Amino acid sequence: MAAPESECLFSLDPYHVSEELGFILPDPLEELPPYYQPWMDIALHVPELVHSHKLRLHINEMPLLSIQFLQKHSELRLAHLALSAMTMGYVWQEGENDTVELPHNLAVPYWEVSQRLGLPPILTHADAVLANWKKKDPDGPFDMENLELLVSLPGGDSVRGFFMVTLLVELAAVPALRNIPTVINGVRCGDTEAVATALEEISQSMQDMTDALKLMHDYVDPSVFYGIMRIYLSGWKDNTSMPKGLVYEGVQEEPMEYSGGSAAQSSLLHCFDELLGIKHEETSGEFLTRMRNYMPPAHKQLIQDISLQPSLKGFIQQQASERLNQAFQRCVKKLVVLRSYHIKVVSRYITVPAARARQLRKQYRESEQEMISRAPTALEERGTGGSGIMSFLKTVRNQTKDTLLPETGKTKLHHS
Repeated sequence: MAAPESECLFSLDPYHVSEELGFILPDPLEELPPYYQPWMDIALHVPELVHSHKLRLHINEMPLLSIQFLQKHSELRLAHLALSAMTMGYVWQEGENDTVELPHNLAVPYWEVSQRLGLPPILTHADAVLANWKKKDPDGPFDMENLELLVSLPGGDSVRGFFMVTLLVELAAVPALRNIPTVINGVRCGDTEAVATALEEISQSMQDMTDALKLMHDYVDPSVFYGIMRIYLSGWKDNTSMPKGLVYEGVQEEPMEYSGGSAAQSSLLHCFDELLGIKHEETSGEFLTRMRNYMPPAHKQLIQDISLQPSLKGFIQQQASERLNQAFQRCVKKLVVLRSYHIKVVSRYITVPAARARQLRKQYRESEQEMISRAPTALEERGTGGSGIMSFLKTVRNQTKDTLLPETGKTKLHHS
């Protein structure tokens, strides 16, 4: 039955989603108003200052600045990114065994900027990836050769590689995002062909996301990721080296717990899961839901609103359309492929180096080359977001598989 004409069409406009860039922040600012120069002077040099063990010293001497001169959304996002990088460097400067409280001259403005943005006071995917890029040549392409970070962390070229490849995965998803309203509106008014076409576009976009993710191997060194970078992406929740969390001086006396960066903080897969009706069981579902609190509020709202739409799967099962069936199946399968590939990446960058690090520590053999042996032990089996990473990713992937429609007759496939 066709929906009444008066019913509002679903649109991405209210959710701060760009037609060209999706969830990526368009044209992030590179500078804050001059008053905030003391922040930028430190934030732009976090890797060197950590390396020389002087970051904490510089931050302790920093003036306490008011956030009243931050007006625009883009200013707040750059401030949050800068304060986040300083915070990660400050907490982890001396490794996992010498963590400290966050001093009030960093903690107070960081808390206030976070409150204004509706983001937590820790480095998130929205900071490190979505708001942390510029083009070397403004008119040039959006690709690895033409992209640079605004703010970095220890780990050299691999840090740029890690954040920029993740950014390209976000970019590859833009056609899929643009087609979500078409699917929702098509289901509402019973337009089988429009829904099928949009789902075909979405599955192609998911394939492009997997292809973009493959660049990780070219730009990120596993031993650098595991041995150097990873600690600066980790948080103070579900982390045994900071069991109570972090004290933000001048904000509150009790320590607070926040999860580190995680791919689960990207809004993309949450949108796809809600659109395709993919359900996640308690433990993995709880973690994914908690990660939504680490997204910009408008993006979190979009996921929520997609979940409230009429069921796509229900619509497909009511139609006798082979094309529609196939398009839906292809979407789910491409999402399974993407999640399976992510498991491969995690295995190469976390599981394998973790095993190597354990082996090296047993041998008491530490050489300069083996930086992974000095990696933090608290995170050995966990993602930087704090999840038990392999079991979590495999569960989520398998629950995606479970969404496939029952196959009929000759088209039946055997799933391993």
